[in-house]
Amino acid sequence: MATENGLARVGKTIVIRGEVRGNEDLVIDGRVEGTVSLSESRLTIGPNASVAADLSAKDVLILGHVKGNIVASGRVELRAGSHVEGDVRALRLAVEDNAVFRGKVDLTQAAKSPESAPDTSTGSTA
Repeated sequence: MATENGLARVGKTIVIRGEVRGNEDLVIDGRVEGTVSLSESRLTIGPNASVAADLSAKDVLILGHVKGNIVASGRVELRAGSHVEGDVRALRLAVEDNAVFRGKVDLTQAAKSPESAPDTSTGSTA
């Protein structure tokens, strides 16, 4: 069942150190250290996961432990029992009761780039 509907899975006994990139939905239930980038996909951090990484995805669902910044072009969900230590930048954020969050939140229309504020020095638009 590891590839059902294009879903990739990192099991709870797997440890990854480095960079994880891809274009399919990913469930992490093990340990990841480094960066995870899934630009057009959904990232799920399972209840057994321990992640020390910066996360970037279209949508992020967190059920386990994350220490790192999260950037989503869509929605970030912190479910009950999750523990997040880091900044969140997304279009939408949902936090359930009993979720632990320590960091800053930036809910913007353009969550992908930090320099997305309009430039008022010129009259042109791109």
